[in-house]
Amino acid sequence: MAADIDQRRRFIKGVATTLASVVAMPAARAFSPDVADAATATATSTTMTSRGKQVQRMQGFALSQVRLLDSDFATAAAVNRRYLHSLPVDRLAHSFRLQAGRLSHAEPLGGWESPDCELRGHFSGGHYLSAAALAYASDGDALLKGRADALVTELAACQQPNGYLSAFPESFFDRLSNGQKVWAPFYTIHKIQAGLLDMYRHTGNQQALKVATGIGDWVVHWLNGFSDAQMTHILETEFGGINDSMYELYAITGNGRYLDAAHRFDQASLYDPLAAHRDELKGLHSNTQIPKIIGAARRYELTGEPRYRRIAEFFWETVSENRTYATGGSSNDEFWKTGPGDLKGQLGLYAAECCVAYNLLKLTRHVYTWNGDPRAFDYYERTLYNARLGTQDGDGMKLYYYPLQAGANKFYNSPFKSFWCCTGTGAEEFARFNENIYFHEEQDLYVNLFIPSELRWPEQQLTLLQETTFPREQQTRFLLRLVEPVTMALNLRIPAWIGPDAALRLNGKTLDVFASPGSYLTLRREWHDGDRIELELPMALHSEPLPGDETLHAVRYGPLVLAARLGSKGITHEMQYADMRAAPKPEPKPQSAPQIATNAPGKLDWVVPANTPLTFIARTSHGEVPMAPLNQIRGERYAVYWQAESAIASDA
Repeated sequence: MAADIDQRRRFIKGVATTLASVVAMPAARAFSPDVADAATATATSTTMTSRGKQVQRMQGFALSQVRLLDSDFATAAAVNRRYLHSLPVDRLAHSFRLQAGRLSHAEPLGGWESPDCELRGHFSGGHYLSAAALAYASDGDALLKGRADALVTELAACQQPNGYLSAFPESFFDRLSNGQKVWAPFYTIHKIQAGLLDMYRHTGNQQALKVATGIGDWVVHWLNGFSDAQMTHILETEFGGINDSMYELYAITGNGRYLDAAHRFDQASLYDPLAAHRDELKGLHSNTQIPKIIGAARRYELTGEPRYRRIAEFFWETVSENRTYATGGSSNDEFWKTGPGDLKGQLGLYAAECCVAYNLLKLTRHVYTWNGDPRAFDYYERTLYNARLGTQDGDGMKLYYYPLQAGANKFYNSPFKSFWCCTGTGAEEFARFNENIYFHEEQDLYVNLFIPSELRWPEQQLTLLQETTFPREQQTRFLLRLVEPVTMALNLRIPAWIGPDAALRLNGKTLDVFASPGSYLTLRREWHDGDRIELELPMALHSEPLPGDETLHAVRYGPLVLAARLGSKGITHEMQYADMRAAPKPEPKPQSAPQIATNAPGKLDWVVPANTPLTFIARTSHGEVPMAPLNQIRGERYAVYWQAESAIASDA
């Protein structure tokens, strides 16, 4: 494992040419977990956070600057918005109004938002606001913004004079401090505060900032009553990303009390081993930990303290390298049950909780902005296509888990009776698909994802149009619109999965150089209005063993995980949709992975193309089985991992 990590940290060489061709560009500045001091940590930075240190080398674009064009992503975002529109404000505000002693005649929501659920308010006052704000910033959905503004007004009317705001009583925090069982009150407060801050940042809602600040004041006051020893016990109960939202409140207001309060959520039992580059995650609830790490990343960006960079980077490396399935997802029954590099026996019905993938993508963005390593987006792209895009049905319902048990099918939330954690993170994810396609380093532009989109960059007087049907076509095209010529570098990510015969054409002329897989291909020149670029992205089949079990292999085509299509016979509505508990009824019986009639599944001679794009046929010991991208499979059983027939025989 150490050798693998060392290899991952190496620089990848770029190729060097001159004007109008590919420029020398290191694939990345290597991940630097051994930052000695803040000066070292910030040496390559070019920008500054509003309240922080110079640590971010790469800068993203505002959501309003990137517009999705026709694609699976744009379609999924529209479906998600329709679902958000279907949720009435009075029903979202109902439990908050009751808690504040105000009248409400609305029909209560169900599931995790029901009036007797201790997590109530996490979606209705939190995720919904974040998703609506993101959708407005991304797509200009003014109607959705209006509804979110109305909900903010309702929440403001429910806030107590001391700043406390929730859909459950303040006494939940007495139970927390007394060591009594309670379901994650700070987790919910974080979602509410984060939703309000998103409304301020993405829509300019000043009332939302005022309410979020009141929550911050309440948190500061509550924390003042406890010693560090008492906090150690309090932090044993899931507290979500309350450190992250309090850091964000500090970044906006400059009030150091919020910075200090966020710092009190440092959990030594998690942070100390990671700071020392030790993976001691076995036995931990997966998604409970990742928001804490995102908080650590935010602290590094605000203070420049190298310890928090070490924590975030090592955590990201060990999880993305050693604890993820071929899809990029992680966890089984919501936990990391095994050591690093060992996922044997972890292909369950409740594998790969969707919140885990969502939060790992958020963390990936943080890590990438510090060093600009394109390999971060190899992971991001894989997870986006295989652990996120396929988690929504045609009505906007979301998965909780992404089953990896052979013969399982996807099962989703119901419209008004579920509201799981992954319902909320999914609503946010599907509202921000335009967020990470493009970045810039000062005046130089980086393209990390091949998603049809339009970037507007007024500082450069540039509009960049990316046209593609990738991955259905193995190519993407760029058109530059400029008011006047501009000299800059355009950096195109060359994915690690790229196949042979990759090529680049500039204004119709094929360039005679390229870049290594897992690096950037850099064009530095004077650009003119109407310049065109065509990037060929040939995809090939790859086999990926399950970590810890070489007898099981997944198959990828480019970034896409291919799954066996096992049919829909006998699948009922109750097996695909659930209410309070995220479980199909009845649960499908476990079955063995499809058997491959070969002793060497990694050779992939048993996979042959079918008649339509992105489809294949697997030749198994029981006949031919159709294969398709996992993110396209809905309403039928599937299998992601395949097993060699010889392995079955040896086990027998």
